Amino acid sequence: MNGFVEAMIEANCFYDLRPDETRSDNVFQRVFAQDCSAEELVWHRDKKDRTIKVVSGVDWKFQHDNELPFVMKVGDVIKIKKETYHRIHKGEGRLILEIEEND
Repeated sequence: MNGFVEAMIEANCFYDLRPDETRSDNVFQRVFAQDCSAEELVWHRDKKDRTIKVVSGVDWKFQHDNELPFVMKVGDVIKIKKETYHRIHKGEGRLILEIEEND
């Protein structure tokens, strides 16, 4: 692990539901604008397992800890285990994700 990720572990950094998002049972949609700030795209971990489906976006990348980033394509499904570090890298236009949380 690199120093940044280790610092995040010590800080107990979790990414929770933002105030502008709505939830339907265990599924919600998250939108990242082209001009989103760098703070929205930091290494983080989630409190629950998540399955993410890419609804819209061009050249946005996803990265698991200790792995190279890969380009997300519309229709891709990405599984994320709870408490594992990951991040998104900015692409073109808006990124829309459908996120399902599981205990």
